[in-house]
Amino acid sequence: MSTEEFNIISFLKSAVSAGASDEHLMVGYPPFVRKNGFIKRTNLPVLKKDDLYRAVMEIIPNSVQDKISTITDLDFMYEIKGHSRFRVNFNKQIGQPALVIRNITYNIPELKDLSLPDILNSIVQYPNGIILVTGPTGSGKSTTIASLINQINLTSAKHIITIEDPIEYIFSSKKSIISQRQVGVDTDSFNSGIKYALRQDPDVIFIGEIRDKETMEAVLKASETGHLVLATLHTNDAVQTINRIVNMFDESNRFLIRKQLSETLRATIAQKLVYSEQDNKRYPACEIMVVTSTIKDYITKDNTEEIYELLRDNTVDSMISMNSSLALLTNKGCITEEEALNSSNDEAELEKIFRGVYQGTKNYYE
Repeated sequence: MSTEEFNIISFLKSAVSAGASDEHLMVGYPPFVRKNGFIKRTNLPVLKKDDLYRAVMEIIPNSVQDKISTITDLDFMYEIKGHSRFRVNFNKQIGQPALVIRNITYNIPELKDLSLPDILNSIVQYPNGIILVTGPTGSGKSTTIASLINQINLTSAKHIITIEDPIEYIFSSKKSIISQRQVGVDTDSFNSGIKYALRQDPDVIFIGEIRDKETMEAVLKASETGHLVLATLHTNDAVQTINRIVNMFDESNRFLIRKQLSETLRATIAQKLVYSEQDNKRYPACEIMVVTSTIKDYITKDNTEEIYELLRDNTVDSMISMNSSLALLTNKGCITEEEALNSSNDEAELEKIFRGVYQGTKNYYE
């Protein structure tokens, strides 16, 4: 092979060593990497169509290699032993092949290592109900969920079933038994996976993502029959999460869904990663809503907007708003006020917090 040919394995090893989280490969451009949330162009040669197809054939599963010319979208996992696992998306852009790759480390960090609030250790002790981890792509949801599952694995004797597309973190059974099933390989769909999981003596079920009404119905059923269900959604906060779930259903059914959700939802954890230029790393900021009797009432009566005020002012139920979390990171010196404000969805409120207008939020990061 010519030394000028692009070598996908060498490139991925270098990217992992450099601390990148993602890689983007497309025809007509040099490879790009994402590090600390920022996309950076590498100084490698511009990629040609042959470079991309050669890279794809190097890492794509053998079962679909002969179909590569007709495939337009495909998700799969790849592993370089001793370096990392990779979640790979093959796609077409203006008829040309492209790859977007997410690096999945072998090590599953403990909750304390993620600088997340201690309340998460208590949240995963619920015997049943629904816990949702939400946030945009790249906000650390997968890592947080993996840490929550691992916390159960290390501390409780339970059967944990994960249903993922594709499987990302690989768990070793410790105090718990962990069964991992991949959609399209081990089960037909998320909905089907949940249905059959209920017959496999589970205590905890993890759903990689709630994408539709059918999956949400299965999640509600699993939680109502005595299981703890963890899942992710691409929403930014608790109110968006509740509204997204309710709006999956026809208007005539929404009162019943709000009632079911109020009885089964235990907590939502919405997070984002905030870059600190001083430390050259990202810190997690998170909004945590624990479902109390008051919040149950808000959900049932469709008064979800009032949850924002409750999160902001609550000091006794281990809840915290996103702005309070950003303020705490600032007070600890992890990020600057400017970095916090740039990450806030309500800069005016955060400025008031910095000026002391809102008081009383305790430091969950201690």
